[in-house]
Amino acid sequence: MTHATSPPTSSNPKRYAGFRLLIVDDNRNNLFTLRTLIQKYMDVEIMEALSGQQALSIALNEPNIDLIVLDVQMPEMDGFQTASMLKIRKKTRDIPIIFLTAAFKSGDFQKKGYEVGAVDYLLKPINDDLLINKISTYFRLIQKEREINQVLEERVAARTAELQRANHYREQIIDTMGEALLVLNPNGVIKSANLAAYEMLDFPDGELIGALLGDVFEEADPEQASAFMGTWLEALVRVGVIRNIEARLITKEGRRVPILLSRSAIKNSKEEITDIICIARDITGYQRVEEDAE
Repeated sequence: MTHATSPPTSSNPKRYAGFRLLIVDDNRNNLFTLRTLIQKYMDVEIMEALSGQQALSIALNEPNIDLIVLDVQMPEMDGFQTASMLKIRKKTRDIPIIFLTAAFKSGDFQKKGYEVGAVDYLLKPINDDLLINKISTYFRLIQKEREINQVLEERVAARTAELQRANHYREQIIDTMGEALLVLNPNGVIKSANLAAYEMLDFPDGELIGALLGDVFEEADPEQASAFMGTWLEALVRVGVIRNIEARLITKEGRRVPILLSRSAIKNSKEEITDIICIARDITGYQRVEEDAE
């Protein structure tokens, strides 16, 4: 390796603690020289491989390798073959690779290096300053990407927590409603129900989900229930909201519960009804008062 006119000085602070670097060369002396140079300026963790096969094994089994410095000219599996094998594996395909070579210096070989996935192709004897700057550049890019990802993750986590709080608040309101709430799909199948609905209809928790409209309305005949649902949809399409219609719900034991029913539709961007919101108020007590008054 050669030194630049103004090489990095040992007074420069070491950086990039926590980064992991794999250096690959079939010559132990070259590995020692590379390690010594890099550790002079960086606090990175360095792993070594003496062959392409060993490099593959390390890259596939060690977590979070950030960068690979790979010699091109090696026996059995050269650097090009090693890089190709790394790039076809999901775990290792995104690891940046810097090629080093003393023999394959022509433009065709450099082109091949980039084609198999290298981010840089440096010729030996390596300029120390150039190599350190190249490694630093990729570590800075990785560090910046991690910082951006962390910010995005924090924003997603904050937004998720906000939505969870909003959903919890909404669920608390729904569950403390005195009125029964049923959400139906356009075919009259119950998608969700609140606590008051289960109490009003005497159904065990969760058993209303998937039930049909006719299972809880007085129209026990499926054809009547279907016709009733069709009337609902037509009215909802026209006016959007229907309020305070007298009807009856049927409990699990078959008891009739007189109610005032309000319905509204939720539509998608194509103005198609996706859900029907039903709110039922038990008016049994009101009817008794009226009967007593008579």
